[in-house]
Amino acid sequence: MNYQHILYEVSDKIATITLNRPDRMNAWTAIMERDVRHAMETAAADDNVRVIVLTGAGRAFCAGADMEGLKGIDPNEIRRGENMPFDMNRRADWQTRYAYYPAIPKPVIGMLNGATAGIGLVHALYCDLRFAADNTVFTTAFSRRGLIAEHGISWMLPRIVGHANALDLLMSSRRVSSEEALRIGLVNRLYAPDQLREQTYAYARDLADFVSPSAISVIKRQLYDVPFQTLAEATIDANREMQIALKGSDFREGVASFMEKRPPRFTGR
Repeated sequence: MNYQHILYEVSDKIATITLNRPDRMNAWTAIMERDVRHAMETAAADDNVRVIVLTGAGRAFCAGADMEGLKGIDPNEIRRGENMPFDMNRRADWQTRYAYYPAIPKPVIGMLNGATAGIGLVHALYCDLRFAADNTVFTTAFSRRGLIAEHGISWMLPRIVGHANALDLLMSSRRVSSEEALRIGLVNRLYAPDQLREQTYAYARDLADFVSPSAISVIKRQLYDVPFQTLAEATIDANREMQIALKGSDFREGVASFMEKRPPRFTGR
């Protein structure tokens, strides 16, 4: 596919999706929406990809929606944007307009290289992990534009930072420093801007090289299923998946590589 508002590359089993409108601080557009969705699904289907990194070009991750595009927005377009092809193999909760990241069976790391606001924060929250530059500023932005908590952020944000912090961030739309973001759990790790890329890819390579793809896929699904399960249901599900894992080649390879003191050669099966 000929992407217009992103860059896509695969190297060392890591797919990198870069929001690529640096002159507009990677402000979100309908074209970017299409491009990112296609790239995510492409990486998910590629056996040569073990980890996905989502980042931005230039000095921002994503400063929010393109305000020029918002001026003439048709409210009906929001409803039409929800009508994606339904996949019977995925939980319905993860098939809305932007909440599809949890259904991607591979780790998605948000490498937040600068301003992360509005819909940019929505996408960062749907990533599995968030590594940020220590000069990054975050804001929900919506209430200061006369908008509400959109695209499931009212569900996702409290599960990451807690109910009280989510209310604070959403009602005030205040600017949050990277240090506060780390303290409340909004991000997993902070790095100096010149170290962010190196450290993020070191983590991604460790996952790609030393972690079973089949195990990580199931673990990711398990954790995203938990909000919809009882403890008993989660335990029954884990027992069923463990029986499958014990019969898999990745389990045999994991044991063999440990005993033989060598790097594993996982196949994802």
